[in-house]
Amino acid sequence: MFALQLPKMSRQVLGEDIQVLGEVLHDGVNLAVWQRRLPAQIEDFAETLLAQGEPLAQSMTLELPHADSEPNLDGLLAQYADLPGQAAFLADVAWLVRAFACLLDAERIGLRLRALDKAMCPRFHVDHVPLRLITSYAGVGSDWLEEGAMPRSGLGQPGAEPQNEALIQRLDAGHVALAKGEKWHGNEGRGLIHRSPQPPAGQRRLLLTLDWLA
Repeated sequence: MFALQLPKMSRQVLGEDIQVLGEVLHDGVNLAVWQRRLPAQIEDFAETLLAQGEPLAQSMTLELPHADSEPNLDGLLAQYADLPGQAAFLADVAWLVRAFACLLDAERIGLRLRALDKAMCPRFHVDHVPLRLITSYAGVGSDWLEEGAMPRSGLGQPGAEPQNEALIQRLDAGHVALAKGEKWHGNEGRGLIHRSPQPPAGQRRLLLTLDWLA
């Protein structure tokens, strides 16, 4: 007699303590969210930066000889050096890079910082990466779904997406999310289902993502 193999269910872990981020390393967890509150200085800088109304899309590959190495962020937001809080903002980004690298013992991290006035990925999807850090410094946060909220076979199909708003979870500005993708070993077919939401009319969001490259 053969035992019935039930499909594995993924779960998500959220908390106000930074230690919650380590939960993403466990099997069966495809999202860990640190529900942090941004310091006022960083929050104000992000809002002021967006208020400039200028396009922003910066990316860099960070090489880290050691997981706790100080990342070289030279050139990141250099044009906003005169805005109050720029140094504190960059220090926070560097801290997130080090935390991400230490968690994974990473040697190379891909960083992207963007100001968005529209949904970058408006359909629910999964990422084909091992692990991605996602955080909005200002504006709306990313949407995500618990397992079962929509069939994975319907990803990319508008008609398969949940119509009940209660099924759609949303991160707040400041929250730090670690989302497993399809390339995390053992997480195949269980990448976090998420999307980039459409900001309200006249508003933008400041989005930082970090990818584990090596």
